[in-house]
Amino acid sequence: MEHEIWIYIAVMSAVTIAIRVLPLTLIRGEIKNNFIRSFLYYVPYVTLAVMTFPAIIHSTQSEISGAAALLFGIIAAWFGASLFKVATLCCVVVFVTELFI
Repeated sequence: MEHEIWIYIAVMSAVTIAIRVLPLTLIRGEIKNNFIRSFLYYVPYVTLAVMTFPAIIHSTQSEISGAAALLFGIIAAWFGASLFKVATLCCVVVFVTELFI
């Protein structure tokens, strides 16, 4: 069992190094393809969204209150509310929703 753990760690290390080193060694010049440039531009935002949205919904006692807070937070941010106001509104929505569910 302990031997398998070291194999897993070695494989994860190799993959992580390959992901970070290969682009530096293979791509020396400027990327001129618009599709690849736009893809690389949006990768951090998509990664953040993929990690954040499920955590918002599953971090409460019921998924309904998490989804309601997410919806109200998106609407408040869309209408220009500050980060503090959006976070406060989401906390209040979760609190009120959890009271009634």
